[in-house]
Amino acid sequence: MGHKVIDKKPISKQMESSELVYEVALHITGVVEYGANLQAITTGKAAPPPEGARFDVSLEGTVDGPRFKGSWHGVDYLNIRADGLSELHIHGQFDMADGGKVSMFADGIGTIDAKGIVHLRENVTLKSNYSAHAWVNSIVVWGVGTVNLATGEVRVKGYKA
Repeated sequence: MGHKVIDKKPISKQMESSELVYEVALHITGVVEYGANLQAITTGKAAPPPEGARFDVSLEGTVDGPRFKGSWHGVDYLNIRADGLSELHIHGQFDMADGGKVSMFADGIGTIDAKGIVHLRENVTLKSNYSAHAWVNSIVVWGVGTVNLATGEVRVKGYKA
């Protein structure tokens, strides 16, 4: 019985060989805390509670790409588990330069490194009833990016899966 050869390139390199759909450059505009302090947890000054720590992280910024130009705003209903893994649950909206709108839902994970950078992996669903953007209804997007906790900057590239 033969074995399938697995591509050993890092996942971010595998995705970059796919079609780029968009790049977002966002910044954190607000955080709702539900009893735990986000900064204390992300800087290692406090551990997430056993049940996890819930935060609503508001974001906004710009989007660019071959067929995406405009702005984005939304909320990540973030849960940081007791083991430190971040569970992403993002709802947002692309406001396109041509007046069209595309809704976005993404889930995924975030892992923080020793430098305070969160590495994101997202499974993205896009929807639109604007004819110029209806093509997004039939694709799946994989997002890869980072959050710089010191600056509040978020950068994500979305690739057609």
